[in-house]
Amino acid sequence: MTVPSTPSSSVHTDPELLALLTLRFTPGLGPRRVESLRTFCGSAQKVLSTPLTELREVPGMDVKALQAIGTAGPASKAAQEIERAAEYGATLLGRGLEGYPEALESLGNPPAVIWVSGDLPLLAAVPRAIGVVGTRKASTHALHLTGQISTDLTRAGVIVVSGLARGIDTAAHAATVNAGGVGIGILGSGLDQMYPPENAGLSRRMVVISEYPLGTSPAAHNFPQRNRLIAALSAGTLVVEGEFKSGAMITATHALECGRTVFAVPGRAGDPLAQGPHRLLREGGVLTETAQDILNEFGWNGPGAAPMPDLPPEQQRLWELLAQPATLDDLQAQSGLTHAQL
Repeated sequence: MTVPSTPSSSVHTDPELLALLTLRFTPGLGPRRVESLRTFCGSAQKVLSTPLTELREVPGMDVKALQAIGTAGPASKAAQEIERAAEYGATLLGRGLEGYPEALESLGNPPAVIWVSGDLPLLAAVPRAIGVVGTRKASTHALHLTGQISTDLTRAGVIVVSGLARGIDTAAHAATVNAGGVGIGILGSGLDQMYPPENAGLSRRMVVISEYPLGTSPAAHNFPQRNRLIAALSAGTLVVEGEFKSGAMITATHALECGRTVFAVPGRAGDPLAQGPHRLLREGGVLTETAQDILNEFGWNGPGAAPMPDLPPEQQRLWELLAQPATLDDLQAQSGLTHAQL
């Protein structure tokens, strides 16, 4: 097995990130297997230098996948991707490394590496963020309501997360950036393969995240995967309109699996686009008509509240953790700080 070579250009790369990306590109290694290997060996770099006979001791591994670890193809592909990302202006964040959103750890299979365009804010275990999702065929009323709720959430210092799709997603993102807030869009394609293309201009005013390499075209099977990131990066997910079987409902399911809160806007009886929200309401979702319903659920400050203060990183993290009531022991466990520091 060989450790991947450093990119040949002037790009400076964390060796652990490069090794992690190499594992990401190794056939047969999904996020769970990559993390199992790294946990077993202590680091991604050590995985690449550990003999196959030892790696076979890791539970749940496929022999064929293990044999591909350390081969030239994935290492070369990782080095090239580092250079392409630098040229594009994207940032690569590896699980367990600096900058990787802690909120993604609520997933059973967080991506080993994510691609980011823009300045990603700190996303704590339970971030001050709300996912806003719904149908691409939204009614005029739903689009207006989505814009109003997103605007009011933004004014309360809440990050709005969605999928940059047509309809509800676009309305949420547009309202957020127009109100001067932070919008996070999650793609089911590479950062350089914007879908739908008409949202390219809007995306440049936001933070955009993908778990797919540059050049990855949008594909139907990528979007359910994308939806789980929307759910994990949000304290709760709001479904405005959506049919019984829809991407919005998939996102809501992921939110519940992550232990997040689900919100739903009631619709008209008999309207197919109200099927999804009504099901969520019957199953315990929070009935939502305004942003205040969401803010009240979490005990967050409402619209017009003072903006988030400019704090040192450790204090900023505590500020975000205190978006919900917490004891000193809770804060110590979630922040890693000592009682004296807290």
